[in-house]
Amino acid sequence: MASDIQKLIGTSEEDDDEEMDMDVKEEDDEDDEDGGKPIAGQMMIGMDGGMASNSSNNQFQHHQQFQEQVSTPGGGARRSRPLEEKERTKLRERHRRAITARILAGLRRHGNYNLRVRADINDVIAALAREAGWVVLPDGTTFPSRSQGSRPVGGTSSAVTPTSSHLVSQQTPPASLRGVSSGHRTLVEYTSCHMKGVYRPNPSPYDLSASTQPQTPAMVREGGEQTESNPHIGGSMDTINDKQVVDIPPIPKFPERDFAGTPFIPVYVMLPLGVINMKCELVDPDGLLKQLKVLKSANIDGVMVDCWWGIVEAHSPQEYNWNGYRRLFQMVRELKLKLQVVMSFHECGGNVGDDVCIPLPHWVAEIGRSNPDIFFTDREGRRNPECLSWGIDKERVLRGRTAVEVYFDHMRSFRAEFDEFFEDGIISMVEIGLGPCGELRYPSCPVKHGWRYPGIGEFQCYDQYFLKGLKKTAEARGHPFWARGPDNAGSYNSQPHETGFFCDGGDYDGYYGRFFLDWYARILVDHGDRILSLAKLVFEGTRIAAKLSGSHWWYKTASHAAELTAGFYNPCNRDGYAAIAAMLKKHGAALNFSCSELRTVDQQVDFAEALADPAGLVWQVLNAAWDVGIPIASENALPCHDRVTYNKILDNAKPLSDPDGRHFSSFTYLRLSPLLMERQTFMEFERFVKRMHGEAVLDIQV
Repeated sequence: MASDIQKLIGTSEEDDDEEMDMDVKEEDDEDDEDGGKPIAGQMMIGMDGGMASNSSNNQFQHHQQFQEQVSTPGGGARRSRPLEEKERTKLRERHRRAITARILAGLRRHGNYNLRVRADINDVIAALAREAGWVVLPDGTTFPSRSQGSRPVGGTSSAVTPTSSHLVSQQTPPASLRGVSSGHRTLVEYTSCHMKGVYRPNPSPYDLSASTQPQTPAMVREGGEQTESNPHIGGSMDTINDKQVVDIPPIPKFPERDFAGTPFIPVYVMLPLGVINMKCELVDPDGLLKQLKVLKSANIDGVMVDCWWGIVEAHSPQEYNWNGYRRLFQMVRELKLKLQVVMSFHECGGNVGDDVCIPLPHWVAEIGRSNPDIFFTDREGRRNPECLSWGIDKERVLRGRTAVEVYFDHMRSFRAEFDEFFEDGIISMVEIGLGPCGELRYPSCPVKHGWRYPGIGEFQCYDQYFLKGLKKTAEARGHPFWARGPDNAGSYNSQPHETGFFCDGGDYDGYYGRFFLDWYARILVDHGDRILSLAKLVFEGTRIAAKLSGSHWWYKTASHAAELTAGFYNPCNRDGYAAIAAMLKKHGAALNFSCSELRTVDQQVDFAEALADPAGLVWQVLNAAWDVGIPIASENALPCHDRVTYNKILDNAKPLSDPDGRHFSSFTYLRLSPLLMERQTFMEFERFVKRMHGEAVLDIQV
């Protein structure tokens, strides 16, 4: 990332001067005297071919006439501009380029836009338009996608009432959306997914699998000329305003499983990240109450909410403020809903899906300024203040307390503050944050450091406390020279075959590689073991859980590089999740595993180069947990609103023909948003809840 920005900002003066000279010449051409206009007219006539002769003699005469008029002083030659004016033009252009460079650098660094080095403002506008859900064709033609077309004019959601049957109808698109096919991605949309570097679920609520979708859209040009028509698209052709458009036929229906009579799986909805502000006040309680009543009408079982360490213990150690959460919990109890609570010991902001910024407590940040080794550190020495390094779990560097003691005191304060909610059973589960994004993993893929999908990430073990532990372990093994991190593991955006460590037959499977990876993964398991042992004491009688992320890219390679950098020692010849499942079993904790909605077929189409297999990873983790008999909760990793995605979740939650009848213990939908409250998406969600509950639905597709 730094190199891209350096290339952008540090562009050679020769290139700048060359481009500026071209720009100056273009401006000079615009300032030509009136005598030059007939020349342009003659040239345009010749190029159009409608009035000019095709003979070579006529072409030569036109060319000769043009040469004479340009070279004649009084015959349309452009006037000589003062040198000072040209210099001012160059300065203005250089100033404009400097501003553009800063904009592009900011988008690359903070927005993860993979813009080319010589990008211009058109590239920026196109990238932002695609991010907002619009389709931008190569010639600049821009129009809303199908999901945009289903929203009401003005961009706001329609009013809703407590029952879904009374949801106010919105403006809906015609039965056949003209000129746009939602069953596939265009080449431009596919490219935008790569530019942004994040997954993009198909927005259509009734999307098909990639294997059944047409690959080329039907496009139209001005004047009714059709290009790249798809022979697989049926329907009729109409002409509106001199343009031909295609009536796309209705999407065919495919068989669905009938989940009537299957086990009951409670469904929770994750509340917005910013439902509680930095003053620990409930934001917009009236609006939230209305939304909760609508969710209640869909028969959800409860809601999940993050209790942020950076809000509750913001200013001074062991001074806790739970006011906003108490008001929220009372509201949930009055609606007779359950609560799942997350002890969020990480910061919010900078990751995919984060729409608010909630840093770690101020007093922790002050300690970090004088001792940055309390944060995870990569090989280049870059610190990640997203959460505390596990290297200080037993180090008294937090004003006389260890990190484990800080977490323990925070959890005890929460348990004492909300004792009545535990006694009444309102709080049904407490998920313990164990790392970045609350997940038990290393922050190996930080967007703030330039990572973008499908990069392998980097090891995060270079703070002084980690290195001290690595040295001690290497010496105990009898190989003190192993007290180092791999020097050939690439960078955040490397691919496995580009590195000596992760390539097939690489060092990851050598003596040193196995030693290092075993140590790196054992630190992760030991951290979870320490924190969950204390959580079990604090929340005795209530289910506790730990969240595990799904690093599914490069799963089809031998090394499983993305999993290794995240701390999951799971190459093709080793089960890296058995030790984690055994640790959770020891403390009676549930496993909350994300990415249950992702489909391997989608990854093969959209990101074939990533060799991803989310379905394979999901089943490996589920089997590791079920083999030791621990309950599995789950949640979606990305927003989902369409039936195909819901069906994928259902298939994982209730495996077909499982002889042991195994299934999820609960599912949490990520997350409450204005889009979920829209009529069509809410109806799909309501249908999904019924099927998770094992109820019959009337519109099974056959």
